[in-house]
Amino acid sequence: MAHFWQSMRTGDWLTATRARGYSLILLAVCILAFAGWIAVAHGPIDRNGKPLGTDFSNVYAAGALTWRGRAADAYEPALQHAAEKAIFGGRDVPFYGWHYPPFFFAVAFLVAAVPYGWGLAIWCLAGFAAYLAMLRAILPRGETLLVAAAFPAVFINVGHGQNGFLTAALLGFALHLLDRRPWLAGVLIGMLAYKPQFGVLIPIALLAGQRWHTIAAAALTVAALVALSFATLGGDVWHAFLDSMKFTQQIVLEQGGTGWEKIQSIFSAARNLGADVPTAYATQGALALFLAASIAWLWHGEAAFELKAAALALGSLLATPYVLDYDLVVLAVAIALFARHGLSHGFRDYEISLCAAAWLVPLLSRAMAGATGIPLGLIVLLTFYGFVLRRAWRDRTVASRSRQLAKA
Repeated sequence: MAHFWQSMRTGDWLTATRARGYSLILLAVCILAFAGWIAVAHGPIDRNGKPLGTDFSNVYAAGALTWRGRAADAYEPALQHAAEKAIFGGRDVPFYGWHYPPFFFAVAFLVAAVPYGWGLAIWCLAGFAAYLAMLRAILPRGETLLVAAAFPAVFINVGHGQNGFLTAALLGFALHLLDRRPWLAGVLIGMLAYKPQFGVLIPIALLAGQRWHTIAAAALTVAALVALSFATLGGDVWHAFLDSMKFTQQIVLEQGGTGWEKIQSIFSAARNLGADVPTAYATQGALALFLAASIAWLWHGEAAFELKAAALALGSLLATPYVLDYDLVVLAVAIALFARHGLSHGFRDYEISLCAAAWLVPLLSRAMAGATGIPLGLIVLLTFYGFVLRRAWRDRTVASRSRQLAKA
């Protein structure tokens, strides 16, 4: 047992050979599982009566409605569900709601220009390519692409036909380009407004870091997206979006229509453990205040940029009450940034093992929460965030002592 904990502390157990081997095994198993899943499907419907790519059907249906000049119907559950059924010849498929701001209709419009299967393939492959390119840019090492491709959140995201790749790519590239191309970073952050729940902490970080050019670019980008949506879709679609937010909040989030085990937030964990809605919101609010204060401290200080950026990626996942396990693709951004810092400056106790746990947790979080109520994903996210803050504090302490010794 002592040897086990020593190995966990040092991280010596995770050799490059093992990392490649584990990644290849998981990648092969998941590819075979997906191939089998598609092979036994009845056209675009799987054996469980769900569309291949499940959630992608809401994007495709919203795009189909846009082609017919009825974009606002996507925010009405009955009309959106009817559009989803129509894609599959009237089959009674489950309902997948459309909750995105109106400017995201542009993406839905494009993928709905081709048949459903092709749209799903383009959606997944384009997002996956952007995700891999982003991680390769952050961590340009030989094993990056393999480990990134085998990250379990990748398969959850593909299985749901979700947008985790796009979210991760926008945030990761924005952070990667923040110093060298601040205006482009701001444009990417502005485009991330299609998932507004992930933007809670980004303004705080940018203000604390005095990133004025990036703030301006982000604000102008959001304004341009809103204006473009008004010009192309009209004002009614925005009224429909705002009206739909009550349904999203009450049914999808507060009543757990999505499933508590899928949502990785502290709000969901509290609700899953029996807390009422006000208590769950209070818990989420307390965590959000802590995250805001710690992000402001970190970005205003002299911590290494990789630690600031990793904390922001993690904090963006933790600050929102509505974060699904497929959104954990964003966790790869934090892992890559933290690993880059550790590879350059050395890893401290348990940091390598923690990165491995963060890499693996999307594979286990839903099953663990569903079977036991234990929010494993949340626990790992909080632990990882704490380790990033600890590393920033210790690095600052070491740097301060070095400066004092130099003066002496």
